[in-house]
Amino acid sequence: MATGVAAAQLTCGLPGDDRPDAGDRPAAQAPAAAHDAVVEAAARAEADGKSGADAAAEAVSRSGDRWGTVYDPEEYAAFEQALDGRYTGVGLRVRARADGAVEVARVQQTGPAERAGVRPGDLLRAVDGRPVTGLPSTEVVRLLRGGADAVPGSQVTLATERSGRPRVQTLSRVRLHTESVTVGRLPHGAVRIKVTAFTKGSGAEVRSALAAAPDRAGLVLDLRGNSGGLVTEAVTTASTLLDGGLVATYDVRGEPRSLHARPGGDTGRPVVVLVDGATMSAAELLAGALQDRGRAVVVGSRTYGKGSVQMPTRLPGGSVAELTVGHYRTPSGRGLDGRGLTPDLEAKGGDAAERAETVLGGLGSPS
Repeated sequence: MATGVAAAQLTCGLPGDDRPDAGDRPAAQAPAAAHDAVVEAAARAEADGKSGADAAAEAVSRSGDRWGTVYDPEEYAAFEQALDGRYTGVGLRVRARADGAVEVARVQQTGPAERAGVRPGDLLRAVDGRPVTGLPSTEVVRLLRGGADAVPGSQVTLATERSGRPRVQTLSRVRLHTESVTVGRLPHGAVRIKVTAFTKGSGAEVRSALAAAPDRAGLVLDLRGNSGGLVTEAVTTASTLLDGGLVATYDVRGEPRSLHARPGGDTGRPVVVLVDGATMSAAELLAGALQDRGRAVVVGSRTYGKGSVQMPTRLPGGSVAELTVGHYRTPSGRGLDGRGLTPDLEAKGGDAAERAETVLGGLGSPS
């Protein structure tokens, strides 16, 4: 019988996972029915001597669960490492484009890829001689990292392309820590805390960064490009800026539940939250909570609109299914799935940060 993964946590998106749009799919089943169908398919396949993971993946596809995913044990170990904010690799984040090409989305500072001259926007054509065009981003990440048993010092050969010019180079993997929280200052003195994903410990990092900030400085919480992650870390971040109260409600297979901030947050300084079309899931949950509670002005463009919650289930044969179990709503009851969050003020690109400082000035932050 399938069971919940030990110490499983609610997730809203996966750090480093840029999933393409699902396109046309059948109408989604109710979460409970979809979950049971996937588990039963895996069990039947295993009993017949077939791959439970393959059968489960087919059942997920039929279920219409856009965010449902089935991982083999090796892939799920990499998933957990991503949520822990640690992994063995070369410091690349990739995304699958609509045309099937795999593009470098981000290069981690001081990592092997950056030292080798790989840059965002480069096309990744092959890993260890295997063409990656058309592969899902999760499979490309697995090849880059070499699987759960890869060790620092193991080598990987990348074939990349920039402006039509191909390049092949061999890199050594190292142990890396995801830089999910970075802190800086804007020209007029505001503190800018950028959170790229809610990995383990990111909420505490935001709290520490804010505690170290000057008392009267305004805060720009930059959630642009944040793909989500652990809901608990988004709630911890909300607790940093709220004095208790509701952060979100959600349901797990029809059972209503709620998330609350801890009391004692910093409620004195003005806050602007920056969002864009790549702000997803747990990041949308946080931005929506701060907006509904009147704690922040949201600036940018409409967010992605992923308001679903996933939980892992261990399947017969050792694979793991990450299945949608419900949807969350903001404190005012807004559902964001398929709709996204509308900012209070529209701003795009480089104008967003400048607009944020202007808003902070109007809220009483010194410039």
